[in-house]
Amino acid sequence: MTTIIVVTIAVIILFDFTNGFHDASNIVATVIASRAMTPVRAVCLVAVFEFLGPLIVGTAVADTIGGFVSLEGLPTAEALTLVLSGILGAVAWNLITWRFGIPSSSSHALVGGLSGAVILAVGADHVVWGFTALKEGHLTGVIKILAALFLSPLVGFLFGFAIHRMARFLLRGAQPTVNRPLRRFQWVSAAGLAFAHGANDAQKSMGIITLVLVTGGLLPTFQVPFWVILTCSSALTLGILSGGWRIVRTVGFGIYKLYPLHAVDAQLAAGAVILGSALVGAPVSTTHVVSSSIMGIGASEHPRAVRWQKAREIVGAWLVTLPGAGLMSALFYSAAHALLKFL
Repeated sequence: MTTIIVVTIAVIILFDFTNGFHDASNIVATVIASRAMTPVRAVCLVAVFEFLGPLIVGTAVADTIGGFVSLEGLPTAEALTLVLSGILGAVAWNLITWRFGIPSSSSHALVGGLSGAVILAVGADHVVWGFTALKEGHLTGVIKILAALFLSPLVGFLFGFAIHRMARFLLRGAQPTVNRPLRRFQWVSAAGLAFAHGANDAQKSMGIITLVLVTGGLLPTFQVPFWVILTCSSALTLGILSGGWRIVRTVGFGIYKLYPLHAVDAQLAAGAVILGSALVGAPVSTTHVVSSSIMGIGASEHPRAVRWQKAREIVGAWLVTLPGAGLMSALFYSAAHALLKFL
């Protein structure tokens, strides 16, 4: 039993690492596209604040992620196999989308992967959908997660639109030399976005590791240990340092041509949405929030210059990630089940 717990936690840490290099591009794309920093400087700055985010903000997102599947009543080995299969499905999806430069969501992949494995193995009644809580007037379970994942890009778009309109009004008549202080300010805005990303994304892995520890009988209640917080922060940071340059081209150059003001506004809009979501325990997709913020900025300035085809591709990735990761995890579970029978 100890072996499968260790292996499962190791794979979750691997997921956190892939989440880091998958999402690194979303954080650094704007500062690179606007030429405010070199790629190396951008990644180093981002890595520091990615590490600090989950250490300071808390574990509200971890509580949400750790509670959307119910493994009670299942044999421990079966429950851990489900979690392992779900995480492997999410990791596989992250690697595939990274390989082809598709800005998909690690959050979607995680939810789709775990849900797919659980539904295939023990049925949909072991997924905490949250319908009962919705009738009582509050969000929980899968409904809360999907609501956050669906609404956050829309809020990012609106924030990007509003912030850029306000910034252009405040800087009306400014000379081109204003770009120099704007590039310098990106050291602050990029750090804020990285902090928000770390605060939200690292908690997803924390929640699953804590779920594994509770399921394996190593924790009496669902409370994230400090070593889990530190481990997940480190894994995400290492992933950020490894970079994810394939997706930089999509986010930084493929949606709208970015200048320093656009980059600052995108970082402020996305950072506000992501950090606010982390504080209320709502997991969001950094990929989609950053991309939608850039679209909102473009729409507020020159709608025809926005590459809406790229936006449609991102929406397509949004739609296929949940079932895609679910299918991946189902395949991993089927293989693991067959292997256990053979042994």
